[in-house]
Amino acid sequence: MKKLLFMAAVTVFGFTTINAQEKTTTGGFSNGDLYVSGTVGFNSTKQGNVKSNELSFLPTVGYFVSDNIALEFSLLVGTGEDAAEDKTSTFGAGLGATYFFTPSDQFSFTVGAGVSYATAKEEFNGGGEVKANAFGFAVAPGVNYFVSSCIALRASIGALSYTSVKEDFDGAEARNDFGLNLDLSNINFGITYKF
Repeated sequence: MKKLLFMAAVTVFGFTTINAQEKTTTGGFSNGDLYVSGTVGFNSTKQGNVKSNELSFLPTVGYFVSDNIALEFSLLVGTGEDAAEDKTSTFGAGLGATYFFTPSDQFSFTVGAGVSYATAKEEFNGGGEVKANAFGFAVAPGVNYFVSSCIALRASIGALSYTSVKEDFDGAEARNDFGLNLDLSNINFGITYKF
């Protein structure tokens, strides 16, 4: 269940797109620009001899509807495994919007907000599985830096988020989580390509 909640949190966090730039002739966004990006997240947890690793990939397509605001559509693909060789897989999608403080600059701070839906499945090494569905909302800060006229590096750190996860069986009750995480324990890095 802990893995399912982590993947739901990654989903919520991942669907908020965070970008930024600095005034120069290198890069920048403007109204009508279209871009694709990919963000990779990794989490490793260890308690005593128990260790788990989780990896997520979040491809995103964004379109600037104004000078400062981009609408985005994202997919989430995630996988994880713990010391007992229990495996988790996650798939989801989300919609969001990102506000760029200085979109035409090479470097910019951003704030993104998004909603997401994901399904997760945990397969136990000894047999059996648990499925769950998650809905989430998150707001997250970030940065975007153009290294050329069409390629930017991006990062997002932490999030203010709400997640509701419900296992997929009769009588299951939803687990609702609200969190504010603005430390270095939840960082996603990615690359953006502007068309």
